[in-house]
Amino acid sequence: MTKIKARDLRKLSKEELSAKLLDLRKDLIKVNAQRSTGTAIENPGRIKQVRKTIARILTIINEKPTKAEPVKVEPVKTKKLKPKKEASENQWVKYALSVDCLKTYVFVKP
Repeated sequence: MTKIKARDLRKLSKEELSAKLLDLRKDLIKVNAQRSTGTAIENPGRIKQVRKTIARILTIINEKPTKAEPVKVEPVKTKKLKPKKEASENQWVKYALSVDCLKTYVFVKP
């Protein structure tokens, strides 16, 4: 099987793409089974080629527009956040005492 170009795949309908995708997945299962059992594979590069073709088909299927109606999205209600509390003087002292450094911190009360 030769490489299938994306422009050729875009010409196919969604049903034809689905059928081709099913065939390629079955083929990939067969090739992977041959590899795992240890039998000689005719073309080892075929695994990579089939996987990439499957990815191309899935990409093209997702590109095609669907006939579904657009979904109405309601605005998200956000919570009102409380303002941040300022650090008290004792918290700063505890932080300064827990820091292991050579500098000495001097706290002056206002």
